[in-house]
Amino acid sequence: MLGLKQRSELTAINIINAVLAVFLFFSPWLVGYRDVQIATWNAGVCGLVIGLVAALAITRLQEWEEWSNALLGLWTAAAPWILGFAGTVAAMWTHVLVGLVVLVLAAVEIWLIHGSQPSKTA
Repeated sequence: MLGLKQRSELTAINIINAVLAVFLFFSPWLVGYRDVQIATWNAGVCGLVIGLVAALAITRLQEWEEWSNALLGLWTAAAPWILGFAGTVAAMWTHVLVGLVVLVLAAVEIWLIHGSQPSKTA
């Protein structure tokens, strides 16, 4: 069972993920790459899904949510090359930075979840 301190740490991480999701969703207009359609669509879809997973994790913590965010972070970071918009520097760096932060935060959450298990001694 997670302690209160660990639960609040996980909630804080998910709030950060939600903020990153909102930023990613609006980044085509904030950062200035809205004319690159595939990057705009990817930012919108990834932003919505990361935000949805973060909201679910805030309300009810499940380990699958953290693994989902890890995969979403990995996809977001790799998308500029997979989808072919790596030549648009603003879109590329926005996706890479947000994706890597989401991936690292998901790894921290998974570590906190598994690190909080009581040790069984014989």
